[in-house]
Amino acid sequence: INLLALKMDLKTLLRQKLANKKNENAGDATKEDEYFQENLNKMGKKLAHAKSKTIPRFFWRLPKEDELLKQKLREETRSNFLQRRSRQLLDNNELKALWMLLDQYQTNPEEQLINYKDFLKVAQLAGPKVHPYFTAAIFAKLQQGDLQGRVSIMSIFNYVMRKVWLQQTRVGLSLYDASGQGYLREADLENYISELLPTLPQLEGLERSFHSFYVCTAVRKFLFFLDTQRAGRIRILDILACSFLDDLLELRDEELSKEIQEQNWFSAPSALRVYGHYLNLDRDHNGMLSQSELAGYGSGTLTEPFLERVFQTCLTYGGEMDYKTYLDLVLALENRTEPQALAFIFRILDIKGQGYLDAFTLNYFFRAIQEQMRAHGAEPVSFQDVKDELFDMVRPKDLEKITLHDLISCGQGDTFVSILIEFHGFWAYENREAVTVEPTQD
Repeated sequence: INLLALKMDLKTLLRQKLANKKNENAGDATKEDEYFQENLNKMGKKLAHAKSKTIPRFFWRLPKEDELLKQKLREETRSNFLQRRSRQLLDNNELKALWMLLDQYQTNPEEQLINYKDFLKVAQLAGPKVHPYFTAAIFAKLQQGDLQGRVSIMSIFNYVMRKVWLQQTRVGLSLYDASGQGYLREADLENYISELLPTLPQLEGLERSFHSFYVCTAVRKFLFFLDTQRAGRIRILDILACSFLDDLLELRDEELSKEIQEQNWFSAPSALRVYGHYLNLDRDHNGMLSQSELAGYGSGTLTEPFLERVFQTCLTYGGEMDYKTYLDLVLALENRTEPQALAFIFRILDIKGQGYLDAFTLNYFFRAIQEQMRAHGAEPVSFQDVKDELFDMVRPKDLEKITLHDLISCGQGDTFVSILIEFHGFWAYENREAVTVEPTQD
């Protein structure tokens, strides 16, 4: 009986002990949760307070179309801001004064060099507008190996001139940025070039009826090379960074040689050449090009499979191509070494839409080259030989797949695409090592 009672007491004691332990643990857990939440709230308030001081507001909603007052206020604010930025730039008189100071403080008139001490004197005398261009870092960048650490005053002046021109151009382009987001849409670019056109003496001979076609031709080059995502807009910074504006503004030179004009896409002879070819191809004079009409492009040896793919992948209207799409094609074919042109042609060649070219794709296009060889009375080259040469030329990472990255990286993308899309391109490659022997004269 005593043993049984003792067992009962032990069970009771154990149960009580376990119950007490659970209550203690539950209480501790509750206290931990309360302590954690209390400290979390304190930290959250501190972080929120700190963020409110260090992170400024970075998003401002654009006014809607029906919010006319807000739109007008925003336009007026941007206009005032751009005017202030423009007034901060050096004008022609200030640039002339700067050159006179540089000339006055040069160490030696024959060498046209200036030391850092005199460089700082010029900055002080020229006024606050030149201070951003007269820093120690810029002086160091313009060093050209002079043993005494001097810098050419011509280098300094050219640097200031270039910076001022870029800033003036940026302000000028920003005036056409309707959204104020740092981009120019196609219509914005058209307005900019239309208003710039009367200031270019080399374009004075263009008939007014051709102006709209000229503007379209000029704008298309900007969009083709700078709008790689086909978003319908171009960053102003990208326009400033490329050389297209230099080429366009080069037409201010009244004594520009004929050779230079022919190499400049924006010149009158170049624009007339491109548009003239378009009109010559348009045999039915409906203002559009069919596939059969486009077949006469260049030497007339673009293959039929390539032309079919052009009309499948490019924007057409009722199966015919307009002038804008034609310009894209011309820019791609005339600039085959450029990444943007290779990307354009690669999209046409990628018949499966798989992001790479395989042996099947290459054979699909090369069969047309073989047919043209037969038509010219030549023995067709084996595709297997050409395929091996093409893969050796590109050296892709995957031995059976050629990607756009492979094509651009190999440095011979222009030759690669020419072999596949144009008989004359293949023929030029096939006979690249042929030597024309001139008959000797006794």
